[in-house]
Amino acid sequence: MGLVVPAVLLRHPRYTVLVAVTFVIATLVLTAPSAPSVLLGSNVGLGSTSSLNSESWVEDAVREEEVRYGVMLKDRAAMVRKYGPTPESVQAYAYSTQFPEGLLYTLWDFYIPSFQCPHRVERLGTMGDGGKWVCGFERVAKQPECVIYSFGINEESSFEAALLTRSPGCQVWGYDFSVSRFGPEIESLPALKSRSHFHPYALSARDAHAPEASPPEYTLASLMAANNHTWIDVLKVDIEGAEFESLAQFVDDFSGGNGVLPVGQMQLEIHAREWSGYGDFAHFNVWWEKLERAGMRPFWTEANLVYLNIFKSGLMRVYWLQYSFLNVRGEHALVSDKYN
Repeated sequence: MGLVVPAVLLRHPRYTVLVAVTFVIATLVLTAPSAPSVLLGSNVGLGSTSSLNSESWVEDAVREEEVRYGVMLKDRAAMVRKYGPTPESVQAYAYSTQFPEGLLYTLWDFYIPSFQCPHRVERLGTMGDGGKWVCGFERVAKQPECVIYSFGINEESSFEAALLTRSPGCQVWGYDFSVSRFGPEIESLPALKSRSHFHPYALSARDAHAPEASPPEYTLASLMAANNHTWIDVLKVDIEGAEFESLAQFVDDFSGGNGVLPVGQMQLEIHAREWSGYGDFAHFNVWWEKLERAGMRPFWTEANLVYLNIFKSGLMRVYWLQYSFLNVRGEHALVSDKYN
């Protein structure tokens, strides 16, 4: 028997197209899987799919991103060979006087934030200098307790205040030898100040806090031990170049062998200038790869355009960049399905 087509469809071909399209869409909806296993196309909303996806959706997403990150590492090695061919022969900042036209690059082009956080990424704190990009803080905020460490206050605490406001279980430990307290965003609000702890100490690669020390210097491991902490949920570091040796020591203290760096995520301002000792590519690359071997993966970056504008000149380089890192190791809220 042939297909019987209603007369109305023969008289109005547009209706025929509409019916066909509707039929195709309905078929796709009815035959599609109940939910995607992992959504990797966007940073927004992934955390809300946990009830639809498999029970291991977070860990699956992290594993898939690790594969993609491995591809980026190969691309970086190829870029080093192109401009090097070894790290020791790569210039951190290339100018047209050094290379033919079309071969310009910066240090930061080698270190792109290619790891995608499997949760919502958002900027907390004031717009402009002060705010930071964080991964999945809605998951951290659900914990009964969370620990925040902040190095470099400079009388501006909008980021720390935003974290405390979002999670009543969070407390923040702040360190900065150049000021005597947190910024007004915390100091002016008793509810936040009661969950904040400030010390005029310097983060360092050594412990030098004898009574005559000025300023007192502490390693991150020593501060955690003094505070009886075994884990930091959010670590913010903005210490004007001292981050290199301090964080290298942090990695050495905790992640040797199969150890896990005790931090969930890190918001870091990097100051890659000559005076820091890490203005050359090879030295910087060794330090960066040390973080990577410890499980730290950059998921966001933001240039500090405020200072670029302040010190603007024809030869000004972008020395300061904000990076946000996720620790893919350990068992914590951002990488483990046990926290769903």
